[in-house]
Amino acid sequence: MTSPRSELSEAPAIRLIATDLDGTLLRDDKSVSERTVAALAAAERAGIEVFFVTGRPARWMDVVSAHVHGHGLAICANGAAVVDLHSGGTFLEVRPLERPVALDVVQALRAAAPGTSFAVELTTGIHYEPEYPPFFLDPGATVATAEKLLFEETPGAAAPVLKLLAQHPELDPDAFLATAREAAGHLASFTRSSPTALIEISGLGVSKASTLAHCCAERGITPAEVAAFGDMPNDIEMLSWAGRSFAMGNAHPDVIAAASGRTTGNNEDGVAVVIERLVAETEAEAGSARPR
Repeated sequence: MTSPRSELSEAPAIRLIATDLDGTLLRDDKSVSERTVAALAAAERAGIEVFFVTGRPARWMDVVSAHVHGHGLAICANGAAVVDLHSGGTFLEVRPLERPVALDVVQALRAAAPGTSFAVELTTGIHYEPEYPPFFLDPGATVATAEKLLFEETPGAAAPVLKLLAQHPELDPDAFLATAREAAGHLASFTRSSPTALIEISGLGVSKASTLAHCCAERGITPAEVAAFGDMPNDIEMLSWAGRSFAMGNAHPDVIAAASGRTTGNNEDGVAVVIERLVAETEAEAGSARPR
């Protein structure tokens, strides 16, 4: 199901597909369906690049790394990193949250929302405060206060901070995001992708959209030539930027409002449904361009 604005035949040919992972490309069990695998491969064969654009860190990309073709690139940590999955997640570009800024954000949120706990996502892994829900996928994490986790003796000597995560045990997720933006939105970029009161904080101006726009500009690809898919608030800027954008059937209401079209849910292969149409469109245009 798509809106009139998203009718494929009325828009420029798509050259790049940008898709979120959790709640979008992945099913709820974190698998990639056979139909989706086939659709991704078909897009690459048709000359359409596919970028995975996710809040996940590079080390959690093994779920889709086998399905990256061609360029092998992915945008991780909500735009804070561009990584090469062909080489196991090598960082090609990092847009960090500077540690002094992160400390200012911590202080602002402690005052605005008492009870907030923090985790710090570095290029080398994640670390968190004692009150923060533990990351069972990262047993080697350091547990300490955010102030200690962000401290560095020599400026610029420690591993870059990709994002700061803030969690509150009681607040409504959208209300917590609004409170955080009001308290420290002038310092950093705030978004969320979890159904719980978990906020993801990046450097000011860093988002999935801004990093995707940079990658597309390097390839001479315009927004009108991009189709994007997402389901949560951290996808809104990307969906608003892309020429054709699709909210999943399971998407947050704000995401549905931002997208130009809508597809079925992630458990119904909503991304594959649209990619199949995009590939058919591309092949039809290529056929009509051949001499007769």
